[in-house]
Amino acid sequence: MATVTFKHTPVTLIGNEVKVGDKAPDFIALANDMSEVSLASSKGKIRLFSVVPSIDTGVCDTQTRRFNEEAANLANIEIITVSVDLPFAQRRWCAASGLDNVITVSDHRDLSFGEAYGVVMKELRLLARAIFVVDTNDTVTYVEYVSEGSNHPNYEAAISAAKAAN
Repeated sequence: MATVTFKHTPVTLIGNEVKVGDKAPDFIALANDMSEVSLASSKGKIRLFSVVPSIDTGVCDTQTRRFNEEAANLANIEIITVSVDLPFAQRRWCAASGLDNVITVSDHRDLSFGEAYGVVMKELRLLARAIFVVDTNDTVTYVEYVSEGSNHPNYEAAISAAKAAN
């Protein structure tokens, strides 16, 4: 399992570690309108899952904004930000931030995404910062478990991996 710290304190990740070449695990999360979202919801597209602990904190805000900017120039690539923030809070944050190129989904209800992708921080009931790229055949082509929760992911590597997944 990946080793992760949050504010330089080790945390226990719950779930299954995902590796490049794995079949992407299915999950059920909630969209901003409370409808269910699963892996199949974006079937036929390349998916870049941007996982953040809480969307309205500094690094998470920057991460989501960065991928929102990148999404405007990416054809057939869907960028999905996943956190345990409530769907209402995600919708409010997106509206206040003027972001419309990324999709936000909440894993608050069941931690289904977090457990399927091995990013639930047991001690905090938050998701660890991570990036997963899944191709149109539901194969994982890129994985980054960010080793320290207050650090940024490798944006360039993630975007390159999403472009290469075509």
